[in-house]
Amino acid sequence: MGSVQAAFSLLFHPDRYLLSTILVSFKVSGVALLLCFPVSAALAAAIALGRFPGKGALKLLIRTAMGLPSVVVGLLVLLLLSEAGPFKGLLWTPRAMVISQLVLIIPLVLGVMISALEGVSRRVAEAAHVLGANRLQVAWTVVREARSGFLTAAVAGFGRAIAEVGSVLIVGGNIAWADGTSYTRTLTTAIVVESRKGNFGTALAFGIVLLVLVLCVNLILGFLERPGEAR
Repeated sequence: MGSVQAAFSLLFHPDRYLLSTILVSFKVSGVALLLCFPVSAALAAAIALGRFPGKGALKLLIRTAMGLPSVVVGLLVLLLLSEAGPFKGLLWTPRAMVISQLVLIIPLVLGVMISALEGVSRRVAEAAHVLGANRLQVAWTVVREARSGFLTAAVAGFGRAIAEVGSVLIVGGNIAWADGTSYTRTLTTAIVVESRKGNFGTALAFGIVLLVLVLCVNLILGFLERPGEAR
C-alpha cells in the first residue's frame, strides 16, 4: 500500500523528474511518428496499388520486420552512430532515440497501411478510373477510403514507440541530470531504473502515466473513427 500511496502522491504533485520524463517520451515518440507516417503512407500506396516483380517477397520482408527485436535494432543503430560508424556524434541523444524508434515502427505502420489499402474494394479504384482520374487521383481515392486503417496504423506505431525500452536504452543511455531533469530517460526506462533502485512508488507512477497515455491515444482514435454526424 505504501508504494501505491507514494505513486498517487507523485501523480497529484508531479515533480521535475516526472514532467521532464513525460515530455521526453512524448517528444521522441511523436517526432518518430511524424517522420514515419508520410514515408510509410507513400510506400504503402506504391506497394499496395503497384504491380511489380517481387511484390510478394517485399511484403513478406515487411511482415517479418514488424517483429524485429528492439534490442537488435538498438544494437544496429548503436553501431551506426558510434565513433566508428558513419553517423558518429548522435549517440546518447534524443535524435538517436528517434532513429531507433523509426527503424522499429516503420515496418509496423507500413504493414498495417498496406493491409488497409488492400482491404479497399477494387470497385473504388475502378470507379475513379472510369470517371477519368489519373493514377495519382486513383491512389488518393483509395487512400481516403482506407483512412480508418491509416489512423489505426498511426496509433499502433505511437504505442510501439512510447512503450519501447530496449533500443532507446541502448542508444539513448537513459540519462537524467543531477537536478532530476530527463535528457534521454523515457517513461519505460525510468520504470526500469526506479524498480532496480527499489523505488516502487515512483516506478508505479510512471507506469500509470504510460497506461493513461496509451488509453488517451486509443480514445482519440475512437473519436476520429466515428461517423461525421457524431462529431
